[in-house]
Amino acid sequence: MAKIRDIDLGDFPLLLAPMEDVSDPPFRALCKRYGADLMYTEFISSEGLIRDAAKSVQKLDIFEYERPIGIQIFGYDIESMKRATELTEQANPDIIDINYGCPVKKVACKGAGAGILQDIPKMVKMTAEIVKSTHLPVTVKTRLGWDENSKYIVDVAERLQDVGIEGISIHGRTRKQMYKGEADWELIAAVKNNSRMKIPVFGNGDIDSPQKAKEYKEKYNVDGIMVGRASIGNPWIFNEIKHYVATGEILPKPSIIDRANACMEHLEMSVKWKGETLGVAEMKRHYTNYFKGISHFKEYRMKLVTSFDLEEIRETLLWIK
Repeated sequence: MAKIRDIDLGDFPLLLAPMEDVSDPPFRALCKRYGADLMYTEFISSEGLIRDAAKSVQKLDIFEYERPIGIQIFGYDIESMKRATELTEQANPDIIDINYGCPVKKVACKGAGAGILQDIPKMVKMTAEIVKSTHLPVTVKTRLGWDENSKYIVDVAERLQDVGIEGISIHGRTRKQMYKGEADWELIAAVKNNSRMKIPVFGNGDIDSPQKAKEYKEKYNVDGIMVGRASIGNPWIFNEIKHYVATGEILPKPSIIDRANACMEHLEMSVKWKGETLGVAEMKRHYTNYFKGISHFKEYRMKLVTSFDLEEIRETLLWIK
């Protein structure tokens, strides 16, 4: 039974990874419906929150049906992160999560996200200060290390636990790897199997099928799995994994009607939350994923990704059905 403080996540929880420009409320609503046990928001800049930047503040939007829900923050300055923690707490999430894993240059090269993996003492100090700044449970998402020569995750996870975090999600790559190569789950397992670790350890990286989820659950003994890229355009993956883990049976893939209905609902929620212009524009990254593997989709895809007219997109989705 995995628990983050008093939040009971069940025997083998499935977590939705925080993904920039993906894990917004419309997408989270679908993932929740299709089996996600714990979800995290897109990461939010501590500096943006403090400056009251509209994009950062909007990411604090969470809804009752999403619970339990964690809000993820990132930054390089300890005082800013403490202040951002206090502002985040006012949004009333269940968990505050710290991003120590984002590998993109504009984040990591400023010492935020995975950049802090080059300064473990600062990472530990920042975590301790954030824990002290809130009454909410704090979790961490991180990577194995900065590069091949600094994969200190077993020691780092223990030190973060010692300063008060109550859960950790580990992506099985270094920052230098970005998303290339294969995720190393042996090191994630080493964290879980460290006898001093008492908090739940969630594995992340390369989980793209129910079969792999079950295999990694049994092989690496993690408390749960965090699903990221494989859920994009595929919110059903959570229920598919749960069903396979419980029964050994593979659920049939969603039909083209199921896909079109989910995509339409996603579009409508996106427009409602972001406004028509932004809602339509930001859905474009999802269309190909919703219909991946569907033959004769190319002509529809071109219409969906090139049109900025909401009615035209609705009509195209109805044609697909």
